[in-house]
Amino acid sequence: MKKKTNLTIVIVTYLTNRKILLDCLKSIDKNFKVIIVENSKQFKDKKFFLKKFNNIEIVCTGLNLGYGKGNNFGLEKVQTDYALILNPDVVCKNDFFDKISRIIKKKKSFSIIGCQYSNQTAYLPAGFFDKKKHRIFEKKFLKKNKNELIKVEWVTGCSMLLNFKKFKNKNIFDENYFLYFEEFDLCKSTINKGGSIYSSSDLRVHHLGFKGSLGANNKLKNDANKLRDWHWMWSYFYFYKKNYNYIYALWKVSGKFFKSLLKSIYYALLFNKLNRDKYLYRFLGLLFSIIGIKSNYRGRQFY
Repeated sequence: MKKKTNLTIVIVTYLTNRKILLDCLKSIDKNFKVIIVENSKQFKDKKFFLKKFNNIEIVCTGLNLGYGKGNNFGLEKVQTDYALILNPDVVCKNDFFDKISRIIKKKKSFSIIGCQYSNQTAYLPAGFFDKKKHRIFEKKFLKKNKNELIKVEWVTGCSMLLNFKKFKNKNIFDENYFLYFEEFDLCKSTINKGGSIYSSSDLRVHHLGFKGSLGANNKLKNDANKLRDWHWMWSYFYFYKKNYNYIYALWKVSGKFFKSLLKSIYYALLFNKLNRDKYLYRFLGLLFSIIGIKSNYRGRQFY
């Protein structure tokens, strides 16, 4: 395998649909090493993928570590100065890796560079923590983004280029998170330490969204939704408590807390189990975070 640049790709999976991961791997230049971290005891399609791709290494964690801890597990095995975190439900554009090599050579002082979406999505791939700055950025971004690199304060975690020269170690994610807000927390701490974060219009990916693990399996959809609802709210409060203060975090979540409680009761009275569970698990996630209980909800384990 011819080495093109000092870069390794890390992909964290959890019972990921074979086709979704296959599409992701096909979009990666085979001259780059890929480390697949399976967040369970066994990677069932291991032989299939190892036979098809000679640039991949597959490691199993033994249990579901979540996004941040799973990526830390993989990043510890990276021997290069740069790592690209990719979600398994991401497909890179044809010229992605030629451009990423040029960007690394050209912009050596960055800490993190985030990618942008080639498909239509409701979510911005980058932004600012300050609301006023973010609104200004959003208006400019939506008009047309022609700049190759835009300096920002956060980028989404589905595709992130990391410069290890700017970090003290490879254990970069706060492992108190299990799901959601890990990349925002990383970006916040990076900015606070004087690091630089960019969003690149040249690095474009197609992101399916919520298809990297249980979300692709209709039979497990309800379990996946419970897991997401619980952890979205737990992580939401924890992020603001950690990066601002406890009182500010309470103020941020107070409306969501009472709304979730009242709606869970309302839908329970209507015998609407789907909506009852949705708001009940949001309420429980917030409650556990507010009273300081660790992010411990894992739902049913499927390995």
